[in-house]
Amino acid sequence: MAILEKVNSPVDLKKLSMPELNVLASEIRQEIIKVTAKNGGHLAPSLGVVELTLALHYVFDAPKDKIIWDVGHQSYTHKLVTGRKERFATLRTSGGLSGFPKRQESVYDVFDTGHSGNSVSVALGLANGAKMMGESFKTIAVIGDGSIVTGMAFEALNNAGIQKSDLMVVLNDNEMSIAKSNGAIATHLNRIITGQLYNRVRADVWNLLGHLPRNISGKARLAAKKLEEGLKNLIVPSVIFEELGFRYIGPIKGHNLGELITTFQRLKKIREPILVHVVTKKGKGYAPAELQPEIFHGIGPFDTETGVPRSTNPSGFTKTFGESLIEAAQINERVVVITAGMCLGAGLEAFRRKFPDRHYDVGICEQHAVTFAAGLALSGLKPIVAIYSTFLARAYDQLIQDVCLQRLPVVLAIDRAGLVGEDGPTHHGQFDLSYLRLIPNLVVMAPKDEAELNAMLQIAIEYDKGPIAIRYPKARATWNGKSSEIKIGKAEVLCEGEDGCVLAIGSTVLPIFEVCQNLLKSGIKIGVVNARFVKPLDQELLLRLANRFNRFITIEENVMAGGFGSAIMEFFNSQGLTVRIKQLGLADYFIEHGKREELLNSQGLSGEKLARTIQNEFGTSESLTSFRDDSIGSVNSRWDK
Repeated sequence: MAILEKVNSPVDLKKLSMPELNVLASEIRQEIIKVTAKNGGHLAPSLGVVELTLALHYVFDAPKDKIIWDVGHQSYTHKLVTGRKERFATLRTSGGLSGFPKRQESVYDVFDTGHSGNSVSVALGLANGAKMMGESFKTIAVIGDGSIVTGMAFEALNNAGIQKSDLMVVLNDNEMSIAKSNGAIATHLNRIITGQLYNRVRADVWNLLGHLPRNISGKARLAAKKLEEGLKNLIVPSVIFEELGFRYIGPIKGHNLGELITTFQRLKKIREPILVHVVTKKGKGYAPAELQPEIFHGIGPFDTETGVPRSTNPSGFTKTFGESLIEAAQINERVVVITAGMCLGAGLEAFRRKFPDRHYDVGICEQHAVTFAAGLALSGLKPIVAIYSTFLARAYDQLIQDVCLQRLPVVLAIDRAGLVGEDGPTHHGQFDLSYLRLIPNLVVMAPKDEAELNAMLQIAIEYDKGPIAIRYPKARATWNGKSSEIKIGKAEVLCEGEDGCVLAIGSTVLPIFEVCQNLLKSGIKIGVVNARFVKPLDQELLLRLANRFNRFITIEENVMAGGFGSAIMEFFNSQGLTVRIKQLGLADYFIEHGKREELLNSQGLSGEKLARTIQNEFGTSESLTSFRDDSIGSVNSRWDK
């Protein structure tokens, strides 16, 4: 009988011997590989923390003790050993387990996560809350070396050190190399400084030095502290965390279960801020992921034998953006690009290889990325900031104050706009049209297809009157018709109509055009406008249309509140025009995870539902009888997947 089958909660882990725990780690890796090969997911991060997760649950007493996973994309082992192994095959599928911690899923999931840098703040709040409420439990934040560089993480570390809270931060370091000479000495020193004798002697010496005459007590304590720091820094980079008020422990081998368990057991009773530095390897135990951890960080379905992705489809808008950027950089030497830890995901790998001196990956620091771009723009360069829609919100203040207020010519390339699918609500880019269009001095546009993205990027680079944003989805889209020239603030009429008009933006344009073309067969003649710009709107065209139609449909892959449709209604209202407008878009709630096409259908944005909406607004009941959703399958294959 497999050991994993016997583990239904962390309590079961505590009954296992060390050999059994090691076998369990191997079984868990195989289960994670099997499920992610079918469903896709964050494979490399989860494989890297198998032993660390088992050690934490073996030593501490969750759910009483609180374990907070920063980002949460490494929580697969955590899910398997906290009563969810029977449902693990549903990972990232509609109605199944989330790929991230989710409170409604389990009492062991302390906090819903999906973005980086917040775990220490949450853990500190829990630790202080427990103290004020008279409760007693251990709070542990598990944060990676990529996340700990975020400003929020350092703000929390600084605050935690000052408050001297009962808090443990586990730094999961899967990038920093440790020299060979560090091994045995580091392990030996770690055993000493985590032992109760060391801690008692350390405290006693500190108190003893405090009884010396005042004029020498401070100097003696300072000398003792420097001696301790000097000894530890012969082998480990501990000073920065010690200066922040944390006891630094490590580095510890992150795949040695015995060492991890022993260390955590020794630290469990220490009631002060502790940082445990654990060194792991992303993709541990699966050769393809170990060799290519960036690719397997987040991957779609793949062949387990070879590690080759099962889908060979090009990446659509993202790939086009990367290729277009290279073309632009070859022509204009002022073009530089900034990304926040997402070089591969943003389609910039080829650019980085070709122009290494013009590519800046600032790490998971979106606030810095935007203001850094402002400085580059002041220097006369043309910075392109490539950030996912969901992450750009983290730099909202910088975008307003440091870029738009000063009309600096920064280009925002906003990938993953709209619904991203299996990563779910923390990653959907469903708000950017709303939060961008209200900022003065900012041009906001969205292409209907990949060729239009290329053209918009060229225009954005040439634009020198202020910042400009281009938002595009995690999808593919190609237009076989003829496109008009793109001009700032000008829309494109794709087809004329008699019964009504649809105003569409970005990823919604081609699907609604195809629907309207099919409805022509039923006698419903609907005009379709590719708005191209959310800000500024093509006011001249809108006024002409309002003189011809009194009914409109607006459609966007963004929340309807404050988005493109709202902008249209506000404009017509400002002109004193009485027109009927039906908004289509994303609902006013957080949309769960699932396949992109399933989510679009749930929001009324699939081909069949769009056709029924148009028929209800402009047609007759008989006109829809011959419509079949597979009649627009060519669009679905390009847009929905």
